[in-house]
Amino acid sequence: MAKSEKLGKLTMFNIILFGFIGQVAWAVENNFFNTFLFSFGGTTQDISTMVAASSVVAVIATFLMGTLSDKLGKRKIFLNAGYIAWGITVMVFAFISRENLGALIGKEATSAAALSATVTTTIIMDCIMTFMGSTSNDSAFNAWVTDVTSTSNRAKVEGLLAILPVVALVLVTAVFGAVAGDSNNYSPCFLGLGILVVICGILGIFTVKESLSGEKTESNFWSDLIYGFRPSVIKSHKSLYLSLCCMGIYAIASQVFFPYIFIYLEHQVDFKTQFSIPSAIVAGIIILAVLAGVVASIFLMDKLGKAKFALPAVFLFCVGLTALHFAGSHLIKFAVSMATAIGGYGMLMILLGAAIRDFTPEDKAGQFQGVRMIFAVMLPMIIGPKIGSIVTDKFSATTYSNSYGETVLVPPPHIFLASAIVGIFILIPLVFLVKEWKKSKNS
Repeated sequence: MAKSEKLGKLTMFNIILFGFIGQVAWAVENNFFNTFLFSFGGTTQDISTMVAASSVVAVIATFLMGTLSDKLGKRKIFLNAGYIAWGITVMVFAFISRENLGALIGKEATSAAALSATVTTTIIMDCIMTFMGSTSNDSAFNAWVTDVTSTSNRAKVEGLLAILPVVALVLVTAVFGAVAGDSNNYSPCFLGLGILVVICGILGIFTVKESLSGEKTESNFWSDLIYGFRPSVIKSHKSLYLSLCCMGIYAIASQVFFPYIFIYLEHQVDFKTQFSIPSAIVAGIIILAVLAGVVASIFLMDKLGKAKFALPAVFLFCVGLTALHFAGSHLIKFAVSMATAIGGYGMLMILLGAAIRDFTPEDKAGQFQGVRMIFAVMLPMIIGPKIGSIVTDKFSATTYSNSYGETVLVPPPHIFLASAIVGIFILIPLVFLVKEWKKSKNS
């Protein structure tokens, strides 16, 4: 596909469609699979295990399928078939429950065996679902976007892609909050989401244009898998690996609190009891309000350069998280603190995402998606949730009794402070990245 400064309407349609539906699915996986696991008796340690396991699978899938799509010279089949398979695996979660698993193994739903079987099944299915999602979205879609964009329009596209997770999170928060609610009735949500993702994949069959030649390359597949780890490659692409280091630290900081945020809102601050406002709605309103600022920053970045926004973004992110630690259940303090943190979070997402895409060699886009996933997903999702779980075990003074009468610890506000401390370390590689940005005409 020939590149131009102006993207066609059909290309933009597919960027928005696949980008948005993909982010809706990831928003559910990253946030509500955790509350789903928590609702039937899973602990923060179980959540940490699930997040870590799925992140490893995500990286493996992205490496294998990204490199394979480069070798075969095809993106479309991985994109469309992947989304269809992804949607089907999401629908499976509608049938996972302690009652169903207990009946399958011949145990009562209230038994420890039924709980263990349900937790294990959820984690395994999350890994299977993640493999499909990473094949289609993390690998094929992201590489396809790199294929069809150029340095002249990539910042705007990256800005658009950075907005989509925010909008998706608002939508998912509202829908899951309304449908699942206090009854923990997740089945309709999982079925509806799965159908939506399948429909997206089917539409793509008729609307997505292949971005590669369709011709196989002669390179060795296994050699291509390790291409991004060669010292010579790292040395010759310094700016890319600085961007990846920044993304890794940023993502680790985010994963300290993000897997537990809705559990924290529902069982720690509980605005519904105090103000008759569901916590999920509070989060949605805050995120939506921040969206306007993120949109505005995109256009300012194009005019003033990304380098000028780097340090302010880190400042907002870390200060907001620190303030959340002290905000407690005070609605105004919490809202302002959350808006500040999410504002910095959104700006960093745009800055670092655009930097990684800008510095990725265009002829190796598929292969480098796996390297990106190590920094953006695997390491953060192994390290971040584990930090959050350790902080919960050490500092939590609040417990929650689920519908089976079992008591589990609720994440404390200390998770935000821990996240802020990790976030400060972004400054180390960021200082060097800013210098690289200033050397670049696309800074």
